[in-house]
Amino acid sequence: MTRLIVFDFDGTLGDTKENIVKTMQETMRRMGFPIPDEATIASTIGLPLEDGFVIMAPGITREKCLECAALYRIVFDEYKAQLQPKAFPGVIDTLAAIKAKGIQMAVASSRLSVSLEAFVKDMGLGDFIEYVLGVDFQRKPKPNPDPVLQCLEHFGVNADDALVVGDMAVDIKMGAAAKCRTCGVTWGNGTREQLSAAGANSIIDSMQELLALL
Repeated sequence: MTRLIVFDFDGTLGDTKENIVKTMQETMRRMGFPIPDEATIASTIGLPLEDGFVIMAPGITREKCLECAALYRIVFDEYKAQLQPKAFPGVIDTLAAIKAKGIQMAVASSRLSVSLEAFVKDMGLGDFIEYVLGVDFQRKPKPNPDPVLQCLEHFGVNADDALVVGDMAVDIKMGAAAKCRTCGVTWGNGTREQLSAAGANSIIDSMQELLALL
C-alpha cells in the first residue's frame, strides 16, 4: 500500500532545466571558468550546487565553490523574471488524483528551501504537497537516504509504504538506500538507461502513468 510519495522537484515536477542551464553558464562566464555545455550541466542537476561546480570545474577550491554558488543564486533570480518555469504536463491533475486517494506527498530537493517553497507555491503545487524539504534542512543530501528518511519520520510512515519518484540516478539511489520503492521519470534530466542502471523499480514516460503504481 502506498501512503506517501516523496518527489524530487527539478526535472520531475518542475520544468526548470532552461533556467538552470542558462544560470550555470552565465555564472561560469562571470567567474571566468570555461562555459559547460547543456549536457554537462544537466548531468549535475539534483546534486547539491557546490558538488556541481566541483564536477564542472575540476580542481576548484572550496572557497571558490561557495563564491560560485552565491553568484549562481543571484543570477538565477535575475533569469527567473524572464524565464518562468512551469510544472510539467499532467503534474497538477495527477497530484490531485493522488490526493483524492488519500496518499500524502512530499518534495525532497537539492534546492534551497526558500527557492523550493517559492516554486511549489508559484506552480500551484501547494494544495497537494504537504512537506517541502530543501537541502538546507537535510541531514545529508542525495544520494544519501536522509532526505527520504526525514520525510518518513515527518509523516510517521514506514519505508514499505512509500514511493520515491525522480528523474536522476541520485533520486533512485536515495530512495533505494532508504528501503523504499522507486520510480524513475524519463521527461527530466536523466535517461532511461541511467535510471535503470541505478535500480529503479519502475520507469514511466508520463506523469499519469504514476497512478497505476499506487
